[in-house]
Amino acid sequence: MKLRKLTAIFAVAALTLSLAACGNKGGDTSSSSSSEDTDTKSGDSFKIGFSNCSQDTPFFANMTPIIEDYAKSKGLEVVSLNADNDTTKQNKDIQDLISQGIDVLIINPVNEDGPTAGIEACNKNDIPVITVDKNVTKGNTAWVGRDNEVMGKLVGERLIELLGGEDATGTVLEIQGTAGSTTMMNRRDGFHAALENAPGLKIVQSSYCDYDRSKAIPATQDLLQANKDVVAIFGHNDDMAIGAAQVCKEQKMEDVLVCGVDGLMEAVLKIETGEYHITSSNDPVLLGQTAVDAAIQYMAGETLDEFIDAGTVVIDTENVAEYADKDLDFATMVK
Repeated sequence: MKLRKLTAIFAVAALTLSLAACGNKGGDTSSSSSSEDTDTKSGDSFKIGFSNCSQDTPFFANMTPIIEDYAKSKGLEVVSLNADNDTTKQNKDIQDLISQGIDVLIINPVNEDGPTAGIEACNKNDIPVITVDKNVTKGNTAWVGRDNEVMGKLVGERLIELLGGEDATGTVLEIQGTAGSTTMMNRRDGFHAALENAPGLKIVQSSYCDYDRSKAIPATQDLLQANKDVVAIFGHNDDMAIGAAQVCKEQKMEDVLVCGVDGLMEAVLKIETGEYHITSSNDPVLLGQTAVDAAIQYMAGETLDEFIDAGTVVIDTENVAEYADKDLDFATMVK
C-alpha cells in the first residue's frame, strides 16, 4: 500500500461499512452500501483503474459506467479501459493504468490466465487487484462475483417445479456458452445437478454459441428439428435463451418453457407476458458497486474475503413484478 495515500486511507476507514454479501450464496442480497455508508471525504481519495474484458454484451457494456458512476459518487477518480476480448491488449491496458498512477485495479478478465503479466506488474507495484465477475488463477486480492453453479442449479430446480416435479419427462435443450469458460461450465454443472432429481428429463446440448443470440437461433432450430418431445430450453445466458424463445414462437411451440441466467431486462419483461419463464439475477449494478466498496475497504486497511458473493435471486412469474423495470437493462437487486 502506498505511503502517500495513508491520510486518505484512514479517512475512508472511518466511513466504510462491511460488505453485507460476504459468504452469502444463492440468496436475495443487497451487498452494496448506500452512498451515505461509504462516502469518502472531499479531497481524501485514491485512483481506481478498471480493466473491462469487452463491451460486446449488454452485461459487460453496463459494467464500465456502473463502476465509474458509483466510484465517482464516492469522490474517487476512475480510469477505465476496454480489452476488446484480447488478452494481449488487456495486459497492455493494465500497464497503461499503472503508468497513470492507479492505487487499486478492478479487473473483469478476458479469461482466467490471460492477464497474468498485468497482474504480476500490479503485485510488483503494491497495487491490490480486485477481480469482478470472472476470476483469475492467481495474484488477486479478492474476487467479487457470483456462484454460477448455484445460479444454474436454482434455475434447474425451479424448472423442475414448473414441469410438474421429479416425475417430469421430456427433452430439455441446453444452449451452451463459450467453450472452456468457467462460467459456462459452472452454470452447466449446476443445472445438470438439479435435473438429476428428475431422471425422466433428458438433456441435449447445442454447439457452443458464445453467449451470442445470433448463434443461438440457428443452434436452436437444428436442435428442435433433431429432437422430439422438447419441453424446455435452458440457455447459459438470457440473450441466447431469448433467441431460443424466438424460434419457439416462430415454430408455434409456445408450450416449451424457456429459461436462462443473468436477469436481462428483456427476459424479465417477457416473463410478464408469458414468453419466457425463469431467469437467475446476475445484477451488474450490485456487482460493480460491491467491487468498488471492496476497494474502499481494502484501502481503509480492512482484510477482504477471497470470494465476495454478490448474491442472486430466481425471477419467475411469482416475483417478476418486483424486478420488471423497462428503464433498466438488467433486473437489479439494489433497493
